[in-house]
Amino acid sequence: MSTANPLPATFLRGGTSKGIFLKRSDLPEDPSEWTPIFQGIMGSPDPQYRRQLNGMGGGVSSLSKICVVGPPSSPERAAEVDVEYTFVQVGIEDGTLDLSGNCGNLSSMIGVFALDEELCSPRKVKADSGVATVRSFNTNTSKIIDTTFPVSLSGGKHVAVLDAPQVEMAGVPGKASRIVLQFVNPSGARTGKLLPTGSPVDVLECGLDGAAPSLIPASLVDATNPTVFVSSDDLAEALGLQDRGISSADYSLLDVERLLESIRQAGAKRMGLDPSAKAQPKIAVLSEPAEDATDADIIIYAFSMGVLHKAVPMTVGLCLGVATGVQGTIAHGIVSKARARLGAIPSDMVRIRHPGGVVAVGAEFAEDGTVLNAQVLRTGRRLMKGVVWW
Repeated sequence: MSTANPLPATFLRGGTSKGIFLKRSDLPEDPSEWTPIFQGIMGSPDPQYRRQLNGMGGGVSSLSKICVVGPPSSPERAAEVDVEYTFVQVGIEDGTLDLSGNCGNLSSMIGVFALDEELCSPRKVKADSGVATVRSFNTNTSKIIDTTFPVSLSGGKHVAVLDAPQVEMAGVPGKASRIVLQFVNPSGARTGKLLPTGSPVDVLECGLDGAAPSLIPASLVDATNPTVFVSSDDLAEALGLQDRGISSADYSLLDVERLLESIRQAGAKRMGLDPSAKAQPKIAVLSEPAEDATDADIIIYAFSMGVLHKAVPMTVGLCLGVATGVQGTIAHGIVSKARARLGAIPSDMVRIRHPGGVVAVGAEFAEDGTVLNAQVLRTGRRLMKGVVWW
């Protein structure tokens, strides 16, 4: 079967990301044949300008994403979920398709797209509150994800309502409908373990070319997506900036980016992951809020594909929410100290300040420490439906 050009497509915002949503049935059966199609759609590779002006991409990782959605691929899976999807991160400079992880922001719109395209019906509908839940299976991480959102009946079918003025989220203007994104049993998305090394903190040897290596403590956590967490104090010491500390402007400096990439690759090796894969694991720098700050429990600067994220990748935020509940991790230590200073009561919801604002994420643990779920509130919007040339 030849692939249509142009190809039926929908352009959606989910959280602080935007992406192209495609039906699985419109693509070649073999994912290895997706490369030229997805490169053409996004305008990659673009090593010289990094703007993807020849496609739908926007020159940053949060705008170079594709979701491929279809019905469950087997009767056994159909008994568990309503729909399944594969997330693809398209490299801006090299056009590489990375299927090693998932996107939390775009995951929030899988259920909406599935209903729009009549790929499934909602698993649950609460008539009293007018919300529906669609359960999806993410093929990248082999994890189940629920999205719950307002619906209305049109022609006997449930249609997602996205423009109810219910909630607002950092990084997006105005209010929109509340979408509850819940990752079921999120631990071990790539490695099979919440703590891939079995330790809440590992010491990594890394450094810049030509410089003596540094030993940097890091928490290697795998929940929703694997992430390497380091503290800003330890990073400042490795850079020789312990006297003044790390400022927000420092995160865009070339030496800082290079050192963080060295730490990320060292963490990837320790987690048993491919250090050359740019999308996974992610890396994030954590710090305690200022003494007079009362709106957040922890501060994060996260990097995606080697570049400082303008907000926080949602899977990283969810992973951080889980990490704060694991004793001994860097995140747990920072949040415990911040809450003790404020005299705050421990809560399942963690308030994370990122460059774009504050987001609250939650994680539920069983008595034995197993992570039952991780969740966050998102909003989304339909932007375009039609065809896209590749």
